[in-house]
Order: sequence, then C-alpha cells, then structure tokens
Amino acid sequence: MTPIQDGTIGSVVVVGTGLIGTSVALALRQRGVRVYLADRDAGAVRLARELGAGEEWTPGATADLAVIAVPPQFVARQLLDLQKNGAARCYTDVASVKALPVAQAEELGCDLTSFVPGHPLAGRERSGPAAARADLFLGRPWALCPIAETSAEAVQTVRELVALCGGNAVTVEAAEHDRAVAVISHAPHVTAAAVAARLAEASETALGLSGQGVRDVTRIAAGDPSLWTGILSGNAVPVAEVLEVVAADLAAAARSLRAFAGEGTAVAEVTDLLARGVVGTGRIPGKHGGPARTYTVVQVVIGDRPGELARLVQAAGETGVNIEDIRLEHAPGLPLGAAELYVQPEAAEGLAEALRERGWQVP
Repeated sequence: MTPIQDGTIGSVVVVGTGLIGTSVALALRQRGVRVYLADRDAGAVRLARELGAGEEWTPGATADLAVIAVPPQFVARQLLDLQKNGAARCYTDVASVKALPVAQAEELGCDLTSFVPGHPLAGRERSGPAAARADLFLGRPWALCPIAETSAEAVQTVRELVALCGGNAVTVEAAEHDRAVAVISHAPHVTAAAVAARLAEASETALGLSGQGVRDVTRIAAGDPSLWTGILSGNAVPVAEVLEVVAADLAAAARSLRAFAGEGTAVAEVTDLLARGVVGTGRIPGKHGGPARTYTVVQVVIGDRPGELARLVQAAGETGVNIEDIRLEHAPGLPLGAAELYVQPEAAEGLAEALRERGWQVP
C-alpha cells in the first residue's frame, strides 16, 4: 500500500459499489486512503468489503470527500441526502452524463460550492463489484465539470482524487461533455447493440463463420441493458442527434447498394462512407493520448493451452521489440488460435524472424 504524499484526502465515502465505485475504492485503498462504502444493495457492499475496497459507512461519520457512484438520474438526490448528513466537506460523482445531474442538483437546492461533477472515461463490459479493478483508471481521461458556484477547494480536492486513482483530469463544460460522450461512447454503444441484435436472429452457419471482426464491433454491446438505458435517457438529445446522422449514412449506403444490385450503378455513397470511416479512425488518439499510430501486425499461431501466451510474450520480450497491443483469435473447433502482435512497422520483420528461430509458427 503506497501512502498518501502531502495530500488532503485521508478518508472517502463511496456511495455505490458497482464497477466504477468499487474500482475507485480499490485504487484509493492502495494509496492508503480510508474508504467507507455505502450501497442500497447490502450484498454489493459485503462483496466490495471482501475484495478489500473498504469498510461499511455509518451515517454520521464525516469524510474529506464523497464519491457518488450511482446512475445519472439519482446523483442529485444522493448529493442532497449526503449534504444533509454532513457526510463530507467536498463531493463529486462519476456518472457518464453531466448536464442532467447539475440541473437537478440546482432544482433541489444542493450546495453547489462543494460539488464537482466528474466522469472517469473508463469501464468494462462487465458490471458489479466483482468486475472492479484498482488499475481501471490508470492513464485514462477523467472529465471534471465544475460550475460557476464550485469552490477552488472542491476542485483541488477532486483533482487530488483523480491523481490518486491514476487518471488524467480534463476540465470541460457539462453540456460539451455530454455532446462529446454521445459521439465517443453512448451512440457507439447503441450502434454496436444494433449490429449484435442481428446475431440473435442469425443462423448457426453464420455464427460458426464469425471471426474477430464481428467480435470487435459488438464487444461493448454486452453491457447491462438497464444500466445503459439510464445512461442513454440521461443524455437523450445529444445521443439521438448522433444516431440520426449515423442512420442517415447507413440508409444512404443501403440505397446505393440496392441500386448497384439492380442496375449495376456506382456505389459512391458506400465508398464515401468507408473513406470517412478511415479518416475518423485515424483521428482516435494513440497511446498516452499522443498522435494516432499505424502498427504492423505479426501473427503467431499458438496452442490453446495454459501458459502458451505467457511463453510467447516472453519470447517476444527477448527480442527487444516493444509489443504495443495483443489480440487473440481462436480457431473454431481446433485447439489453437492466432495471437496478433501489434508492433512498430520497422520492427515487424525482425520480430517475425526472431520468433521463427525460437520455434514459433509465424505465417
């Protein structure tokens, strides 16, 4: 456990022991912060405690900071209740929608001077305390959306929280935040769900032919529907605007393909959409928030056995080549698969040859 260095946060109340709340608690515990846990679900609190996330909170105890980790529509009411109990000197939340909680907090008459709306942009497809990880926020952006009334002390305290969890604080206005996450998170989740929904009706033949591509596109669609319904309804208009544009692009592509099938005409709309997709993908920041990089993939055949991937990583490390990313694809019906090692283009050929010399099958 790494102790706090010159910090003002000695104790934190985490309300909501789901994935994000418990991950915050675990990260703080690793830094020596005393963490109190609260949740309407006693079982979730019990599991979070067993994972080492903290101790159960007794109303009346006061902490330096309260972290509200509940769905967006419940943030303001929870904030008001905590402030009435004097739970902490500063407050923040981790909901993925910001304008709604702020507006509701104003309507309820919450003390906005001590409240810093926040949103760590990190997560997993799995939910609940069992999925929590202390390193979930390492290097990830953490949006902070202070309003005019927010005090400098509260902002500094929450920035300290972000640093303790290993995140990178990014200050952004609440409405701008909501428009941004509609594009990069909320609408993509809905579109992934739309693609994945087609698989529910797909034939066994189609599913048997599925590869990494469909897994990549649909991965995030495995999220909890009830949780995501709350998120999407809290950011309804910005998400709807993005989905309408996406739907228009898809409709134009469909019309173009039908025209081509019937008359053999050009599919300019499809080409244009694909080209814009390449441009958009290229704008996604690379590692550590730097410029996007194009990596070369070195594919290695590996057996589906315990320790095989570890052996491959060790062999690659012995070559001195930095592995930027790794993806696995299993061969249906066979006890083997392919590991895709993403490396700098100039290192690919040398890595492939070195792995072959060590006995690995590199196509």
